[in-house]
Amino acid sequence: MNLILKSAKALFAITIFSMVFTVTSCKQEAKPEDSKEAAEDVNEAVKESRDSINDSREDDSKYLVAAAETDLAEIELAKLALAKTKNAGVKDLAKMMIDQHTKASEKLKPLAASKEIALPVALTKDGQDMFDDLNKKAGKEFDESYADMMVKGHEDAISKIKDASENAKDAQIKQWAADMLPTLNTHLEHSKMLQDQIKKSK
Repeated sequence: MNLILKSAKALFAITIFSMVFTVTSCKQEAKPEDSKEAAEDVNEAVKESRDSINDSREDDSKYLVAAAETDLAEIELAKLALAKTKNAGVKDLAKMMIDQHTKASEKLKPLAASKEIALPVALTKDGQDMFDDLNKKAGKEFDESYADMMVKGHEDAISKIKDASENAKDAQIKQWAADMLPTLNTHLEHSKMLQDQIKKSK
């Protein structure tokens, strides 16, 4: 009986995970649901489908969803920066963001899958708003805005990941968060240095 129940739950989880990709891939037919909201809806459905669930699962899933949202935004903003800037420092930071947030995403996805946690698969509304706002700028204004976004974005990310490293109930998620902090702190340090350099430049 336990085997049957486990198999049924696994099948259900696979089915609802596919909902995220279905919702976010129908752009031509209808306006898609925000990618983050779609992931959260799936995670809530998984939670409700279980016979018994630790109340902490919802909190832990939010840590992973937030991290995925950050990875997606940092990568797309960095691609935009490479396309528009002439500032060598901005280019260097953007290349770092693409490389390291791509690696972070590659580590995050299997962890989320092992916990039956769905992640955003496209820029969220907030991420798209930041992208659109940055894309309107050019020259030094663009560089300043990009550096400011990197500082604020990594401050926010560090706050959430630090909370996860201390308060996540799942041991693997807690360890994942602790492992992420040094990289994010390095990103913040580089972002602040770039921010300062741009402000001092003529």
